[in-house]
Amino acid sequence: MQLICPAGNLPSLKAAIEHGADAVYTGLRDTTNARHFPGLNLQENNLDKARELTRSKGVRLLLAVNTYPQAHNWSAWQRAVDVAADLQVDALIAADLGVLDYAAQRHPQLPLHLSVQGSATNYEALRFYKEQFGIRRAVLPRVLSLRQVEHVVQNSPVEIEVFGFGSLCVMVEGRCLLSSYASGQSPNTYGACSPAEHVEWRETASGMETRLGSVLIERYGKDEPASYPTICKGSFQVSGKTYHAIEEPTSLNTLELLPELLRMGVAAIKIEGRQRSPAYVAQVTQVWRQAIDRAQRDPAAYQTTAEWNGALAKVSEGSQTTLGAYSRPWQ
Repeated sequence: MQLICPAGNLPSLKAAIEHGADAVYTGLRDTTNARHFPGLNLQENNLDKARELTRSKGVRLLLAVNTYPQAHNWSAWQRAVDVAADLQVDALIAADLGVLDYAAQRHPQLPLHLSVQGSATNYEALRFYKEQFGIRRAVLPRVLSLRQVEHVVQNSPVEIEVFGFGSLCVMVEGRCLLSSYASGQSPNTYGACSPAEHVEWRETASGMETRLGSVLIERYGKDEPASYPTICKGSFQVSGKTYHAIEEPTSLNTLELLPELLRMGVAAIKIEGRQRSPAYVAQVTQVWRQAIDRAQRDPAAYQTTAEWNGALAKVSEGSQTTLGAYSRPWQ
């Protein structure tokens, strides 16, 4: 089982390598990837350095080109694929059918992974992507129960990668338009949920308010920690009550499921968080490296530790974690 870690910049990439990642994933600093925030991801002149660092340490480099091009900007996605091929990355992570087709036709030697943005939740969909584009791996959306993940793995024609840790939202990857209503920019075409230029922080007599566009997302009291404003994790008034009506700020943490995921044959665990700091990447990578190694050595004796969970809780959104959709026995 491989450990796939986020690299939103070179310091994060180095932190992931130093603390035990088997592979790192990053994107270009433009709209072709699904974490298009200012200053995040790598400029092309840094990709050579990233390639050099990963090769020297035997770590795989994955490049995400996983947003959806439109008719007027298709050439940018073609170019991103060409950059990945020229760099000889270990895999291109893509979601759009046109991007996958272009990569498969133009660069048949370039390994392809289906992004979580592809929203493929069944093995027949994965069979289509393998037959048409030759994908080698798919990242499953975070909407399947553990039993459903096992069913997909048992019948999948390609390797399966699942998210193991990181922030959760409403998890309709590739299909969520919530922030578009407030910002006018779709996360699926622009690459950023809640684009920074539309985010506003405002001190008021009632407390610190955060807004996306004109939409009030959250109001914080004095000394209350504030998180980045996204609509799905905001507090809204519904039937006279104000609460997290769509989703609470929380992070996925599947440490306790590792033996089960190993038994199922899951090929890789992905850590969410290209937008997070190098310190986050270092902390999370270190914990998960230890956990995966221990689970692989002796799955029957494997147990999570208070030290691991405590370390992850410190970097979890809302300081709380969940098993998310994996823990849905009714599914």
